[in-house]
Amino acid sequence: MKNYPRQSRRAFIQKSLILSSGSLIAFPSMSKAMNSKQAVKLKNIRYVTVAALEGRFFGWPANNGMWKWDNGREILVGFTNGPFEEQDGHNIGKPQLTNLARSTNGGKSWTREDPDNFVGDGGNPKPSPGNIEFGHPDFALRVAAKGYHGTDDHKGRFFISYDRGKSWSGPYRFNGLNEDKNLQGVEITSRTNYKVTGANSIQIYMTARKKDIKYASRLDKPFIAESNDSGKTFHFVCWAVPWTDQHRAAMPSVVRAADGNLVMAARRRNPRNDDQSCWIDAFESRDNGRSWSFLSKAGDTGLHNGNPPGLATLRDGRLACCYANRSLSQLLIRFSEDGGSSWGEEIVIRDNPYSYDMGYPQLLQNDAGEMVALYYIATEDRQHSYIEAAIWFV
Repeated sequence: MKNYPRQSRRAFIQKSLILSSGSLIAFPSMSKAMNSKQAVKLKNIRYVTVAALEGRFFGWPANNGMWKWDNGREILVGFTNGPFEEQDGHNIGKPQLTNLARSTNGGKSWTREDPDNFVGDGGNPKPSPGNIEFGHPDFALRVAAKGYHGTDDHKGRFFISYDRGKSWSGPYRFNGLNEDKNLQGVEITSRTNYKVTGANSIQIYMTARKKDIKYASRLDKPFIAESNDSGKTFHFVCWAVPWTDQHRAAMPSVVRAADGNLVMAARRRNPRNDDQSCWIDAFESRDNGRSWSFLSKAGDTGLHNGNPPGLATLRDGRLACCYANRSLSQLLIRFSEDGGSSWGEEIVIRDNPYSYDMGYPQLLQNDAGEMVALYYIATEDRQHSYIEAAIWFV
């Protein structure tokens, strides 16, 4: 992705706004056009560098997983690490590595880690060994599949850790899942999002896309997979968004709302129209993931393939949905007080980046009650993309 000088980049954003809305009302200036989406901007935000290295492009936390322990005091987030190479598309060359960053103080400071036997380190997947202790207090699971940076496995694989991601075993296959009749003729494109549902059970929120159809690369659909026998086998539960839906629905982020229902936020796009703004939709399950229904539109993510959501349930019962709007070059958050049926105004967490290539957030509330948003960004001072945390009290 080419980095534009400040003035030409602002003109580029203005063009994106025109394409996104279909028309441009005669704004007196670009700054006023931008301020139309900046009515609310959070104050007293602390910005913390999570991982950065000159000459390297760090990106896409949403692709790489996030885990927390001790009520959010310890946080682990994954990201992609590649050489910085200015080019069309993303400014990242090859090889693209998978790294982790860890905080043990709620996100205020971080150390970068590169564990052995992890995503991208090679090795053929083996059948899942079973006897997986999903309920272990220091458990972590990492899913890898096809269609994003650093992995290319159309069947999907996973890694597990019992020491909070310091060491990993795997890769393993999802025994029995690929053979399910519902998944014939598809390739798995899942990122990492799951809920441990018992000592021997887990529910994983996955995605797949059909092969050899028009727009296949932008027509993912989310589905639910489960294991109830300590990972000996995995089975398909249902599609969260049906194939009759004509739009992409990818990278689900799932939480349990205050009323006990599951809420899923998903990345949406019209694959047939590159000039249509992308968006986030919310879906609800009232039967623990067995069926899903549309709940609400949670936000707009702009052009350039949009952005995935980071969804979190706050301790006061509200839901929070974080995402970037690439047309506006802003990281945004909205809150819901009714379980995702409706959402409050957009609040700007981070703006004024060097490039619109930003976002892909992970979101949590830490042990002190602060919100922590993790995302990638480039700035005038640091033009090689890096991982940053925004931390603030709600």
